[in-house]
Amino acid sequence: MVSGKKEQSAGRDVAVQTGIVSLDGVLNVPAHAEGIVLFAHGSGSSRHSPRNRYVASVLTSHGLATLLFDLLTREEEVVDEVTREHRFNIPLLANRLVGATRWVLSNPEIRGLPIGYFGASTGAAAALIAAAELSDSVATVVSRGGRPDLAGESLPAVLAPTLLIVGEWDEPVIAMNREALQRIGCRESKLVIVPGATHLFEEPGTLEEVARIAAEWFGEHMVPSRRKAAATADVHR
Repeated sequence: MVSGKKEQSAGRDVAVQTGIVSLDGVLNVPAHAEGIVLFAHGSGSSRHSPRNRYVASVLTSHGLATLLFDLLTREEEVVDEVTREHRFNIPLLANRLVGATRWVLSNPEIRGLPIGYFGASTGAAAALIAAAELSDSVATVVSRGGRPDLAGESLPAVLAPTLLIVGEWDEPVIAMNREALQRIGCRESKLVIVPGATHLFEEPGTLEEVARIAAEWFGEHMVPSRRKAAATADVHR
């Protein structure tokens, strides 16, 4: 379980360097953070996504740092608004998430924290591909209304426990998630269907349920690893 709610800190704007590009982001690190969650947004979305910002606020209130960042540069977003050529380029999005993760790993303020991903829509596929590539660094993955099937051949290489959250009335996506679940390499993964919810979880109380479930999952699969590492360090002092 996640520790009890904590007083939230204010997030700050950051420039996330990923290879040769810099991506706009918002980093929120509460006092005594026990892990950090990187958000991979869905097609056409950004760090301003109200749904992901809400989920991030809940995670932060439970003692988890969060990084919401744009997977595309400002110039790419302008092009994408017209052509939509980047939002479905899953390898590109996954590569940007890998770069952001390496940025976190090199950041003195947060590099010691266990890492989790929260992916939405096509961002879930990018998160799973990145988790497969960085299997030694990523503790867990949560998908909201995601398309994990688009991760394709990377699914068997995903060793992080993965939670797939889908709305009850999002039937085509439920089928895609069920199929993908069978291919994910980590057997600890599971699918949760939120009653009365459609794809965007716009129905009253459904997004709150997503945030609650995600917070519990991250607490169970990220926080224990940090506490275990700290306890081991204390023993060897």
